[in-house]
Amino acid sequence: MTDSVGSSLLAYLWQDAVADDMSEAERLVYRSNLLGSDMRVTNYGGGNTSSKIVQTDPLTGKEVEVLWVKGSGGDLGTIKADGFSTLYMDKLTALQGLYRGLSYEDEMVGYLPHCTFNLNPRAASIDTPLHAYVPRPFVDHMHPDAIIAIAASSDSQALTAEIFGDTIGWLPWKRPGFELGLWLETFCRDNPQAKGVILASHGLFTWGDTPKECYQTTIDTINTAISWLETRTAGQQPFGGPAFDVLAPAERTEIASALMVRIRGMISADNHKIGHFDDSDAVLEFVCSKDLAPLAALGTSCPDHFLRTKICPLLVELTPGETDVATIVDGLTSTIAAYRKNYANYYNSCRHANSPAMRDPNPVIFLVPGVGMISFAKDKATARISSEFYINAINVMRGAAMVSTYQGLPTQEAFDIEYWLLEEAKLQRQPKAKSLAGKVAFVTGGAGGIGRATAIRMLREGACVVLADIDVAALEQAEQEMSAEFGSDAVRSVVMNVVDEAQVDAAYQAVTLFYGGIDILVSNAGLASSAPIEETSLALWDKNISTLTTGYFLVSRAAFKLFRAQGIGGNVVFVASKNGLAASPNAAAYCTAKAAEIHLARCLALEGAEAQIRVNVVNPDAVLRGSKIWTGSWKQARAEAYNMKTDELEEHYRKRSLLKRSVFPEDIAEAIYFLASEKSAKSTGNILNVDAGNAQSFTR
Repeated sequence: MTDSVGSSLLAYLWQDAVADDMSEAERLVYRSNLLGSDMRVTNYGGGNTSSKIVQTDPLTGKEVEVLWVKGSGGDLGTIKADGFSTLYMDKLTALQGLYRGLSYEDEMVGYLPHCTFNLNPRAASIDTPLHAYVPRPFVDHMHPDAIIAIAASSDSQALTAEIFGDTIGWLPWKRPGFELGLWLETFCRDNPQAKGVILASHGLFTWGDTPKECYQTTIDTINTAISWLETRTAGQQPFGGPAFDVLAPAERTEIASALMVRIRGMISADNHKIGHFDDSDAVLEFVCSKDLAPLAALGTSCPDHFLRTKICPLLVELTPGETDVATIVDGLTSTIAAYRKNYANYYNSCRHANSPAMRDPNPVIFLVPGVGMISFAKDKATARISSEFYINAINVMRGAAMVSTYQGLPTQEAFDIEYWLLEEAKLQRQPKAKSLAGKVAFVTGGAGGIGRATAIRMLREGACVVLADIDVAALEQAEQEMSAEFGSDAVRSVVMNVVDEAQVDAAYQAVTLFYGGIDILVSNAGLASSAPIEETSLALWDKNISTLTTGYFLVSRAAFKLFRAQGIGGNVVFVASKNGLAASPNAAAYCTAKAAEIHLARCLALEGAEAQIRVNVVNPDAVLRGSKIWTGSWKQARAEAYNMKTDELEEHYRKRSLLKRSVFPEDIAEAIYFLASEKSAKSTGNILNVDAGNAQSFTR
């Protein structure tokens, strides 16, 4: 993302050698991906493109004109052909005869499925009429920062004429829908020389007779706005200039992590939320400026910005360099309470008789002077994207305030978009949240077999996962593989030795900056050693106790501090061993350490219960496949202890079990998931053996 409006012109990316051999539908995908690749053109999920393509009707065999337009919920940067709705143009045109006027425009959305071409299941978006009724074959609708800076100015009409003449027109604010589609049609017919139009407080429409011409007009129009803004704002200080200095990186990190943990607890009572922190140059310039408070209070202008970031952000009250962290954190209680009250007033003063019930009154965006911006949402991707949208809004405010007066959406208009019945219907269609949605899991030993299997199990249930391990290469590989499957937003990694107190504390601070806090600790880091007692050195003894007892103490202590700061409970699962309950020959150090680990869990279950912090234990046995402890001397030592070859161990353990079955990392992961989820909400201080049955380790 570019940090400021006008920092550079957009590159012209169209390549004839690539596009000429494509079908018209393929060129639409190509054009869309080019435009969506730069967030100065449009933000994630924002904007839409269309092409009117002549195709053969599967019913009549005749050629018909079909509108291909980005479907509901798609993203231009990554969209493929199946992301576009396809509709008969003659049927879309016929809808104008059914239109009963502005008061009834929402009912027109119900007619769009009747216009579907070739049984395409992709739902048509509310912007479909805006593309259908522009009498040109190729149309782009973008939300460029530079254009919205003009569109959100108090004199946007005059600025549009000054910059573009009659090449790009201007229309006043109108909520997207059928009526705006008719406005665009009228504008195009009345202004045949125009290549596009700026919609006040909204964005840009451009068109052309070829897809290349349409793309070029879009890029040229945005670059014209960028150049004009650069010239007009040269030498000016944005946002009234700085009010104070940016804090040093270490101080920003300390304040942000402390705030995120406390904020997360305050706003996650009903549904857990995931955080995101941004201290990029654009953000820091804004949050350290003289005009921060008045501009932030105005909210955003573009509907896409507003829907992602709410009516306005919350401004954290502090004076950088003068207010200590504890005071800043303590002040959140009253600040967030005031925001909720103001949001309720906004809802009650703007609501209609048929408005949906008030939604979550908590803020999405938190602006922290001298520190940066924090955002919270239902998942990491949404929190990050909300942050990106607000950076777009910052860019817009920068440009608009320097060339004119910035204006946000009128309050009633903002409400009518946020609580639009069509938006509510879209929310109601969203799939049910997965069982660990909004939860953050911290998995030590995350690069090993059990750690990986556990992380994958939790990722499949919607959790965000932080992998911790001392094996850098294995950790990087695990993160890459999981990111490829579940997305980079959902998984992070930290290099951490569980016996190093400083590394543990640093890792938890990193977790809070990644996601805002944690909900689940899976303490799984391990090692194994085998030696007769007389051959067990003090160093070997200390190594077992250090990793398997002290290490578990350190990561648990840090987790408890976070859990208590959040105030929304927590969950700890220790991965111990059958050897913690049942003695094994030549493994005194390992067995003793595992027994201590289990008893530590019992102690923590007692301490954490009043704060709804649950602590339970999973006891594996003989998990040979994928387990790192079985790749070294432990495997050879256990084979010698049982007087057999190493490749006979798995069969030996299988036969030794009561159920005569092998145990795999995925089996342990399933038990961990059970204890970490609400499926076991009434359980703490328990031990769950996953050993295919071993009478020696029965807990009763």
